[in-house]
Amino acid sequence: MCSSDLEAQARAVEAASTIAARTGVPQHDIAVILGSGWAPAARLLGDTVAELPFTDIPHFAAPTADGHSGTLRSVDADGTRVLVLLGRTHLYEERGVDAVTHGVRTAAAAGCSTVILTNGCGGLDPDWAPGTPVLIRDHINLTGASPLHGADFVDLTDLYSPRLRTLCREIDPSLAEGVYGQFRGPMYETPAEIHMLRTIGGTLVGMSTALEAIVGRAEGLEVLGLSLVTNAAAGMSGRPLNHEEVLAAGRASAERMGALLARVVREAR
Repeated sequence: MCSSDLEAQARAVEAASTIAARTGVPQHDIAVILGSGWAPAARLLGDTVAELPFTDIPHFAAPTADGHSGTLRSVDADGTRVLVLLGRTHLYEERGVDAVTHGVRTAAAAGCSTVILTNGCGGLDPDWAPGTPVLIRDHINLTGASPLHGADFVDLTDLYSPRLRTLCREIDPSLAEGVYGQFRGPMYETPAEIHMLRTIGGTLVGMSTALEAIVGRAEGLEVLGLSLVTNAAAGMSGRPLNHEEVLAAGRASAERMGALLARVVREAR
């Protein structure tokens, strides 16, 4: 393990120790990272035991994107201890890849065996109207960045847990699956970039998740990815893209998304 990995691990352990002390929960079971538009679903996950701002936890920073509150909650979901991160750091915030993946590393250090990564994204399938939830079955990393350091060779076959995807489909048989393409951002993709992504197999597009999922696998976590299609991707609707559309779709879908996550966190163990 190279020095950069050791430093990232040490920062995660420090953060996890602070979370245990501040929440009174020595170990958590599952982590849920809520992306753009997902915050309204958080109240349905379970009973909040403790809540603290990211800025009170070592090496976390307040998110800069709208729709990311920058709050951590410890939630009791009928005995399952859930670490809920309302927001994340994005690569376009230019804090580096370790800041982007610090939440996932911290979840592993806090004892979690599973991480659920959510996002609001653009949809490339015309059948997916805004508000459609889609399971991520694979991703394409188009950021030009790696969240790993040195010769850390990690197998990404079945990165997005087949077991948890099956569980989600048992809960909601209408769920579709897609391939998520992560761009760096913060600008939305051009129609030509969306055409490229579709050509190479992408059906969802956004600015998060893939780098976090890679670190989740490297840390030995079982990873579930769940996207909420908030808009048609660039060039597909004839309308310009805006972030408020993302947040509005999340608010409209909050009950369904929260109910799905609540079932998953209770049945995933």
